[in-house]
Amino acid sequence: METIGTWWMWAGFATFVVVAIAVDLLVMERQGAHKVTMGEAARWSLLWFGLAFVFVAILWWYLDGSQGREVANTVSMQFITGYLVEKSLSVDNIFVFLMLFSYFAVPPQYQKRALIIGIIGAIVLRTVLILVGAWLLATFHWLLYVFGAFLVFTGIKMWFAAGQEPDISTNPVLGFLKKRMRITDRFDGEKLSTMIDGVKHYTPLFVVLVLIGTTDIIFAVDSIPAIFAITSDPFIVLTANIFAILGLRALYFLLADLANRFHLLAYGLALVLVFIGSKMLLIDFYKIPIGWALAVTATLIAGSIVLSLRGSSGAARSSQEASAKH
Repeated sequence: METIGTWWMWAGFATFVVVAIAVDLLVMERQGAHKVTMGEAARWSLLWFGLAFVFVAILWWYLDGSQGREVANTVSMQFITGYLVEKSLSVDNIFVFLMLFSYFAVPPQYQKRALIIGIIGAIVLRTVLILVGAWLLATFHWLLYVFGAFLVFTGIKMWFAAGQEPDISTNPVLGFLKKRMRITDRFDGEKLSTMIDGVKHYTPLFVVLVLIGTTDIIFAVDSIPAIFAITSDPFIVLTANIFAILGLRALYFLLADLANRFHLLAYGLALVLVFIGSKMLLIDFYKIPIGWALAVTATLIAGSIVLSLRGSSGAARSSQEASAKH
């Protein structure tokens, strides 16, 4: 596997991730169970976003001095494109988290712990999948076509499924848990299990954590092949993925109340997956420049967000005018 990552770069990034999670857990412990405000979520989101671009700036500076300006520019654009794709696809995770919390009526003050545990699990899972995926692609080049076709198929499926909310009550994992475990519908603080009449029962928070974990597996299967279409360097794939995940909890609390306003984002993401899948299928015939890939990806995502917000504003104005007439 070819990579620009040296042993000390891998070790340094791993240390950063461990320290970041430890600080997050320490802050969470000191604050205790509480509802995260929009201001707090915005500050944390800006922090994670800023750290990602500080990282790529340092990476560009290092590569510019050691491997030249062209390599530095290419790798930096690969990271930014991958980060943008992963960050955008993570918004789909947020919508699912919102549905899970609503379905199980998880109190706002308990959602924070559920998300941080889910994020730690996602980091471990994606690290394993990325390293295995990088090895497979380096060994079996033809898998690029399999991944490309899968992304095109997933994008088309996402387009037609946009706007349709899944029925959580029919989730097979939920059905399995209900059959195999004693589950109560009562919360006991942030505990995952509680004793009822001397018998151990699992709380709804435990069920939510399991469903968050299985959901991330599903999303990882979509998002990891997508970033491998941008670069095959496992260091860039992993760092872009992890930076996107680290900011997921803050992004959830920032967008949770605005989820309905991004109703067209799913269509933009579907087009991104089709574009990236096509890029992967064409890789041996025509290599789309990374600059063009970044421009197309950014345009599709930004365009779907702008159109969503315009549509929401227009609908809100129409509703207000109709109310005023009555």
